[in-house]
Amino acid sequence: MTKEEFIQELQKLNVDITLEQLEKLEKYYNLLVEWNKKINLTRITEKKDVYLKHFYDSITLIKAIDLNKEKEVCDIGTGAGFPGIVLKIMFPKLKITLVDSLNKRIEFLKLVIKELDLKDIKAVHERGEFYTKNNINKFDLITCRALSKLNIISEICIPAVKINGYFIPMKAQIEEEIKDTKFLEILNSKIERIISFKLPYEESIRNLIVIKKIRQTNTKYPRKYDKIKKNPL
Repeated sequence: MTKEEFIQELQKLNVDITLEQLEKLEKYYNLLVEWNKKINLTRITEKKDVYLKHFYDSITLIKAIDLNKEKEVCDIGTGAGFPGIVLKIMFPKLKITLVDSLNKRIEFLKLVIKELDLKDIKAVHERGEFYTKNNINKFDLITCRALSKLNIISEICIPAVKINGYFIPMKAQIEEEIKDTKFLEILNSKIERIISFKLPYEESIRNLIVIKKIRQTNTKYPRKYDKIKKNPL
């Protein structure tokens, strides 16, 4: 995806982009490539692929929820800052918390925030399951990209969502994960809708699972996930 194609596809999402925002994305890309030589941030480094699979893909969250209004947003397991950093660049009214378990990635994110002069955004070094445990009912929206299975990530994230707020995981294939969603009843939440689409040019499948928290989550939290050792979020 070239920059011109990127702009054209954003227009189809009814998203306008300024020259300043384009410059910040370009600077973000350069920092990403530079730091990726030192630590493992992403296997995707070609500019056309980053603009499609990281930048554009992050912005597709706008298909599910209005991001132009002020919201408290948390990006769990943010990694190199996707979707959180991109959302902050494109939708500056959002107040964003980036959470990741690897401190080297957090150091990178703090540098990006400083270099791009982003406001109302912070990067937190913490395992996702413990961060949300200590921030119950805090966020209007929690999101994540390509993390754990839906039942696990829902139990981790939903308690930190405000009542009537949303948890929207961004995933590829979801057929097996949504066959049984009884766990959402325990979490006093429900799937409002699933938005399925394909990335332009590449045609790979993407899904936005729009989960609304209806009432206070009553389960003791975290339960079986408090001993997660592998792949912390």
